Amino acid sequence: MRKKINNSIRRQVLVLVCVVAIVVILVFFVRWIGGLLGGRADTSAGLEYIRQEEAGDVSAIEEKIDLLEEQDNNGEDTRSLKEKFTGAVVVGDSIAEGLSVYDVLNASSVVSKIGVHLDELDDQISRLKELKPGVIFLALGMNDVPATNGDTEAFVEEYGAVLEKIREEVPDAHIFVNSIFPVQDKAVEEEPALEKISDYNSALAELCDRERIGFIDNSSLVADGYYEEDGIHFKADFYPVWAEHMAEVAAL
Repeated sequence: MRKKINNSIRRQVLVLVCVVAIVVILVFFVRWIGGLLGGRADTSAGLEYIRQEEAGDVSAIEEKIDLLEEQDNNGEDTRSLKEKFTGAVVVGDSIAEGLSVYDVLNASSVVSKIGVHLDELDDQISRLKELKPGVIFLALGMNDVPATNGDTEAFVEEYGAVLEKIREEVPDAHIFVNSIFPVQDKAVEEEPALEKISDYNSALAELCDRERIGFIDNSSLVADGYYEEDGIHFKADFYPVWAEHMAEVAAL
């Protein structure tokens, strides 16, 4: 059953009912006057209008109500993040896994594995092939920064191979690449290679530009309060912010 029509829509429907009632009254009034004058007034147009209103297409009426509801909401998108990501999948590592762990997105919208590297994504890509999403967000690379030890060329080569494989397996999907998230200083102290994340992101952005793939810069999203104790992973309240950003860039 459709949700209860709000007051604004009720008023507009009431106006429509009043218009129909007035037309009916005018039709009968004209016919009555015509009878008194001995003539016959042409009421065919009014009667045809009434018949059209009575035989109105229900689906068309529902579309009008939907339009009025949208106007009443001032065009605001009231869909949940899970609804926005219907038909979209985020592929990533332990950071991406938080999207499903914290129930920001449905499990079917997240294909992740803790500690995964770019050359270990066969299972994830096979899962993408099964899901056949229309939009794919890649959130990879954090584990590959230390693994490549500052060699951005090797990193880009591996990432490019992943893109090529995904295009082969899910050719109709639109792909977006997330930048690697910055880390806090204490994480760099533990793993100095992470200091070069900005260099990796620059190389990744250039790759996306060459491949004509959307690049999502997440550097402005993070704040100290979002980080877990390790200075790499994020708390629950960060994930809706990130998901909204992805949805906005991809126009979900």
